[in-house]
Amino acid sequence: MVPSSPGSAGSLPGAPVRRGSFMAARPVRLALCLAPLLLAGGWALANRPVAYEGVVRLAAADPWWLLAGAALTCLTWVAAACCRQGALPDRLPAGLLLASQFAAGAANHALPGGLGAHAVTLRFLRTRGVPLHRATASIGLYSLARCVARTLVLLLFLACTPARRRLGDLLPDGGLLPAAAVAGGVLAVAGLVLMAVRPPRRPVTRFVGAALTDARVVHGRPRRVLALWGGAVAMPLVQAGVLVCVGASLGLGLPWHHVVLAQLAAGTAVGAVPSPGGLVVDAALVWTLVAFGGSPALSAATVIGYRLLTDWLPLLPGALVLSALIRSEVL
Repeated sequence: MVPSSPGSAGSLPGAPVRRGSFMAARPVRLALCLAPLLLAGGWALANRPVAYEGVVRLAAADPWWLLAGAALTCLTWVAAACCRQGALPDRLPAGLLLASQFAAGAANHALPGGLGAHAVTLRFLRTRGVPLHRATASIGLYSLARCVARTLVLLLFLACTPARRRLGDLLPDGGLLPAAAVAGGVLAVAGLVLMAVRPPRRPVTRFVGAALTDARVVHGRPRRVLALWGGAVAMPLVQAGVLVCVGASLGLGLPWHHVVLAQLAAGTAVGAVPSPGGLVVDAALVWTLVAFGGSPALSAATVIGYRLLTDWLPLLPGALVLSALIRSEVL
């Protein structure tokens, strides 16, 4: 055999191209690593008065209740990781999956409506070798399971607590019919577009086929079913438990089941509104707590403390973990 010369079509001519591609990719990788840190710093500066007010009010709170709330906050990432694993037949590394869900919390402050967490998870699944259509289908199943589980938990609390009468007074005249009509109209328009326009039909059909296949496989495995639905049910309960702990530390004075119902109702009613950092949910939560009998000042302080434990304090560590995962090419 004749050895490949530097000018021939052997392996050596490809080396400079690979080095050039690597050098071209380094600034992009560096920018992705620094972006979460810059985002965390900019968010802290923009929300400095709100963060300071929350810290001042929480300084006089019961530290043991706050510690319990912090422990429950850690369980939210465990529940999210379990639900993500349950939505996919492939087995994922537990440690990296948990780290990705912790980092996804920082990404949620950049994109509204939970899109940041979904983007991080999608990238994580792609690096694990999951095809794009199956990774997207698993995110759809995860979102559907969370929505269904949260609604069922809310209905259970509505059936078991007399506070549902006060919650009914918060609904506008006409109930939920206008919202249902708008949602039905959006679905109808989306269906007509898919029927009339051919280009998006194929990827949508592929996505739906992958989603149905993986959902059938997942629900044929008891461990996956337990992880998917157990994690989906645990997430709203754990989040409500954090709010209960913060309210108890500040002396909010509301029964725990009223606080849980307020959190479930506010999150379900406006949780789909695309707002970064859950600002719309926080406003609705303060309003609901006040309607249940809490004082406006303590209700606002409770929501600030809840957001401090669940979002603001983990923001910088989450950004650091996100940068580390990007640098190590896990994402």
